[in-house]
Amino acid sequence: MPEPTTGAGFAHYLVIDFEATCCDRGTVPRHAMEIIEFGAVMVDASDFPANDFRIVDEFQSFVRPVRHPALTGFCTQLTSIAQADVDAAPSFPECIAAFEAWLSRHRDFAFCSWGDYDRTQLQQDCDFHRIANPITAPHRNIKRLFSERQQRAKTYGLSGAVRAAGLRFAGTQHRGIDDARNIARLLPFVFGDARLQANAAGHAAAGHAA
Repeated sequence: MPEPTTGAGFAHYLVIDFEATCCDRGTVPRHAMEIIEFGAVMVDASDFPANDFRIVDEFQSFVRPVRHPALTGFCTQLTSIAQADVDAAPSFPECIAAFEAWLSRHRDFAFCSWGDYDRTQLQQDCDFHRIANPITAPHRNIKRLFSERQQRAKTYGLSGAVRAAGLRFAGTQHRGIDDARNIARLLPFVFGDARLQANAAGHAAAGHAA
């Protein structure tokens, strides 16, 4: 079923971004990647346009991987997540339990991410650990909807979309919580009335949060 180009009917948007184990030499295959940072923000759109899309709550946790517990140099350089961060982190099931407790405070939301990677990675980790996916809300692919709403032929990497919107990236790229916060800043360009300038330049990029 095609996704709508607006978010009509939702009072809130749950924006998720994950960082996962990775490498540049094929030692961590896609099917064996695991979430190592769980970043989420809840955005209030109930009073739009009187109050623009506002972050009203956040959740962040590192996660201890089990398939490839030692992070590659490529992974630590890309994400700035240190081995000590994940060694001291809760397991994936423990993280999900904490997230579910946090999520229980919120109602009437759509699940948003930059592309489909985060949605599929969450399901992959849930399947591996044999636990239920904590998110049953409908998914919105903000990467695709951003380009469609702004009538752009190409899709953007996250940093390119932030630049095209005339904003500066806030925080550190490829960190789950910072990427989620920046995706939230782009929601007015997807579900609101904000428009890119006619000469805004962006770059199509590979990856879920380039």
